[in-house]
Amino acid sequence: MLFDSHTHLNSRKFDSDRAEVIERALEAGVSRILNVGYNRETIPESLKLAEKYDFIYCSVGWHPVDAIEIKEEDWAWLESLCSHDKVVAIGEMGLDYYWDTSPKDVQQEVFRRQIALAREQKMPIIIHNRDAHNDVVDILREENAAEVGGVMHCFTGDWEIAKQCLDLNFYISFGGPITFKNGHLARETLAKVPPDRLLIETDAPYLAPHPYRGKRNETAYVRLVAEAAAQIKGISFEELAEITYRNACTLFRIS
Repeated sequence: MLFDSHTHLNSRKFDSDRAEVIERALEAGVSRILNVGYNRETIPESLKLAEKYDFIYCSVGWHPVDAIEIKEEDWAWLESLCSHDKVVAIGEMGLDYYWDTSPKDVQQEVFRRQIALAREQKMPIIIHNRDAHNDVVDILREENAAEVGGVMHCFTGDWEIAKQCLDLNFYISFGGPITFKNGHLARETLAKVPPDRLLIETDAPYLAPHPYRGKRNETAYVRLVAEAAAQIKGISFEELAEITYRNACTLFRIS
């Protein structure tokens, strides 16, 4: 049993064959999926998928790239969605200093406010972090995010950053990059992450693992991530799958 802890099946890149993509995921052994909504456009579609399929859950949040676009009515909307029975986390949220679409101060304000919302709702959070390791950790610490915990999605930092995130009550999730030739840092970090704090994901349609790198990713490929992670950890595929499945269910409070 595999749990893809972060995917975007609501992406337009799946419009022509979404049902087939989901069927391939089931055939690959994926039995739970967390689909991530992160702005005005993607959240409704993510909710529709979660309502249609009993094995798909969703998160709702605001991506840092879109931080400049959030309006006050969106905050009320996000808060109202937290009571939906298939919404199990808030996010993805965080900081992205690579894409120059939202000013850093705006990103940080939106990030902090989402952490506050998560604490009010007592829900875990999903963190997007690109080229902003220290600021992300500082804000998580300052806003007492450890109170609810969450997951560092598609982690790209080193072990020192990972240790700080673990101390803040976060799980560490890895995807396709652990299979890349240049993915040495991700593999080194994964090797040190305690098994009970490890998750796997695809981030589909992005970051497809080898041998599909550069092509559209899909949830079925989480099996390739699991195989690579098991090899790095020196355990069987079955054990890695069971551990990460259990961890995801624990984090997102899924029975």
